[in-house]
Amino acid sequence: MVGPMTESLLFWRCLHHGPLSRDTIDRWPSGGEVPWERCRERNLPLLAKLTRTYGACAIVAYDGERIVGHLRFYPKAVCAMKDAGGLCLQQDHPAGPTEDFADTAFPPLAQIEDKTLVVHCLMTGSSVQKENPYQRKGIGSRMAKALIEWARANGWRRIEADSFEDLPIIYQITGSAGHTFWEKLGFRVVDRHSHPYLQEPSEFRTTLEEQAKSCGIPLERVREQLVMRWDLSGEFQV
Repeated sequence: MVGPMTESLLFWRCLHHGPLSRDTIDRWPSGGEVPWERCRERNLPLLAKLTRTYGACAIVAYDGERIVGHLRFYPKAVCAMKDAGGLCLQQDHPAGPTEDFADTAFPPLAQIEDKTLVVHCLMTGSSVQKENPYQRKGIGSRMAKALIEWARANGWRRIEADSFEDLPIIYQITGSAGHTFWEKLGFRVVDRHSHPYLQEPSEFRTTLEEQAKSCGIPLERVREQLVMRWDLSGEFQV
């Protein structure tokens, strides 16, 4: 089953460690760098407020009682707020929102001029487990289609998603998808720019470039981020 997240189960952390359920979502891994308890205290009221204000801020996929996929999205106007940071729910500010971002007054849709939703991340199954039975099953496409239907029904005009070249590492660990995924759904490239993180040497960039060479993709292209857009009015506009 695929549908909008509701307040009955606020999905406050991601699937990096495997599918989650009502019984397991608050049993976070010990150790590591993620401040789990602090994230939970910050994210639950934030997600509740976003859901009450806009109707939803995520599409989730279920396998029985377990959440096995998620697509998080936010109004572009909210992403632009000073304390939003990068809105990653498993990191501190500036990658994530500030501790008190839930206290911010979010504008209702009727008061937002740019009625654009931004896809923050998309994940099916766990990105770090060796076996992932939920990838390449069409779950990501179903969640994206559910978002398009939900956005159209709720008065939004555009959806934007960041993407990269179609390489395995992009799907495995970034929470993003290659541009072909979005193009097949009807999204179009409206911007392409250098990604700051990919300009500096790193283990991730090394792997990215090795995969690019094996696929015949120019190295300068894999260091770029693409902005994909779906126009909900039916007439595509840049």
